[in-house]
Amino acid sequence: MIPLAVACIGLLAAAFSPAAYAQLSGPASVTDGDSLKVLGHRVRLHGIDAPESAQTCRTEGQPWSCGRAATTALRKRLAGRPVACEERDRDRYGRIVAVCRVAGEDLNAWMVSQGWALAYRKYSADYVSQERAAKAARRGLWRGAFVPPWDWRRGKRLQGVVRTGAGECRIKGNISRTGARIYHVPGGRSYDRTRIDTSKGERWFCTETQAEAAGWRRSER
Repeated sequence: MIPLAVACIGLLAAAFSPAAYAQLSGPASVTDGDSLKVLGHRVRLHGIDAPESAQTCRTEGQPWSCGRAATTALRKRLAGRPVACEERDRDRYGRIVAVCRVAGEDLNAWMVSQGWALAYRKYSADYVSQERAAKAARRGLWRGAFVPPWDWRRGKRLQGVVRTGAGECRIKGNISRTGARIYHVPGGRSYDRTRIDTSKGERWFCTETQAEAAGWRRSER
């Protein structure tokens, strides 16, 4: 007869062994840039973090919906094809945390390599090399300025000075009440009191050449 203690240990080992993890294969729908629904199960892509659906980023001073772009990129990559997901864990929301593949391609790795998600180092270093390559090539989010998704969820937002791969964009492209497009450089008399509202078409520029090419003229004061 097997001692009770040994039997209990065996049951616990079976319950937490890798073999107990879910293997999901079938059609999938995209929830956002790092989440799917597969066969009715909510799946969070392992080791990556994509911008939230409502999140915006900036490129050359212009805001854009990087969260929606990441979602669209993942949806296009799936292209209606079935996925195969291998569970790695469960998160606090009850979602399956998994590596998912389409036709053998690691979707998690693809999202990071294309700059649509970051390596989620808090939980895994699996996709750090893909992130470095995307950053070097300035793909996706790396084309401009963004807040890491984990900071964005805590309330952090992009501030006035825009940082890009080319440096800081400090020139303020203002639109006056009469519709005149005027840019202000640091040190100018009106620079500090000028506020930029991107929802009105105002924007930040990295250089005066860029501002003038976009149709703005330099402030006379």
